[in-house]
Amino acid sequence: MKSANTANAAGTTPSRVRLALILGALIALGPLTIDTYLPALPDVGQDLAASGTTVQLTLTGTLAGLALGQILIGPLSDAYGRRLPLLLGTGLHVLASALVAVAPSIEVLGVLRVLQGVGASAGAVIGLAIVRDLFTGRAAATMLSRLMLVMGAAPVLAPTLGAVLLNWVSWRGVFLFLAGYGLVMVAVVTAGLPETLPVSRRRAARVGPTVRTYGALLRDRTFVGLVLVAGLAMGALFSYVSGAAYVYQQQFGMDQQTFGLAFGAGAIWLVIGTQLNPVLLRYLEPRRVLTGAIGVGVLAGLALAVLTATGIGGIGAVLAGVWALLLSCGFVMPNAPALALARHGESAGTAAALLGALQFGLGAATSPVVGLLGNDAAAMGAAMFGAIALSGLSLVLVVRPWTLPDLNGPEPA
Repeated sequence: MKSANTANAAGTTPSRVRLALILGALIALGPLTIDTYLPALPDVGQDLAASGTTVQLTLTGTLAGLALGQILIGPLSDAYGRRLPLLLGTGLHVLASALVAVAPSIEVLGVLRVLQGVGASAGAVIGLAIVRDLFTGRAAATMLSRLMLVMGAAPVLAPTLGAVLLNWVSWRGVFLFLAGYGLVMVAVVTAGLPETLPVSRRRAARVGPTVRTYGALLRDRTFVGLVLVAGLAMGALFSYVSGAAYVYQQQFGMDQQTFGLAFGAGAIWLVIGTQLNPVLLRYLEPRRVLTGAIGVGVLAGLALAVLTATGIGGIGAVLAGVWALLLSCGFVMPNAPALALARHGESAGTAAALLGALQFGLGAATSPVVGLLGNDAAAMGAAMFGAIALSGLSLVLVVRPWTLPDLNGPEPA
């Protein structure tokens, strides 16, 4: 595959560092949209006269929007190229964010949060598709690890940013910030991200072929298994995201700023995992790194569930268990998608859409579990352990990693 195949009149492919920065910032739009308002969840409920469980459903709505949007936008990016759907989706996010800032009720807020998710999904799905346009095998897993350096910390750093913003603005101001971030990304994509899918590799934008492509992907047992592994690991992360504000602030009495710092500290461990991943990939295949990371994550999740259920260790035990689980997710999040997408380069946008949709769909399904179980440390620990344990079962029973071929993919085009 020659470099000429992945560039067109929009310009040559950016350097790896520049590409990682742009794609990481785009993919981070989703986690920022989900998490920046977490410290303000109690304020949202008070302002709009809604219960904590109802406010948490706005988080579920955002995750559902991210899942639905990827199903729609992925095939469109295979038909019309990467840039146009990316710009339109990000523009929708900007509009929805601005409208959220003036939402008069929790019902309107919920609907607009779904639209926010649909708009933010463009960056998530097209970012992965662009990686698959340009990279494969170990090179793809390494590039995804680099993206995690930029955006992998976003789910846990965003509440820290939200806590800082709340020193000067109300929760509505947080959404104006998100609208501004989206505008910046529209400008960056317009000026600095060339098209990576040449016309010769595009697919027809028809319902029939799209449905058949999704059907073929769903019949690929290994692909589905890897999607479940990635999605359930994401579910463990979002179980933490949805419950942490209540656990840290209500159960352990942290103020908004202390909560932001404690929550953001987890990003260190997630980033450590993502940046150790390329080092390990020099010596080990992605499937071996993924298997080991899932094993460590299951053990960490079990310890967290036991300690939180018994109350042993207090807040220190909660933090240690969560951080160990986030460290393991730092290895799972790059390798599972890289292994899944390596099998379907001819339909990278559609494959990335299904991958991302199921990831966020499983996140949406697990987020309310913490609230239903009680919104305390025991509930959060049980939900996180359940998600990562199911991820491990999917790896063993569905993927069967010992059957996967070694990936010695070529260097990027």
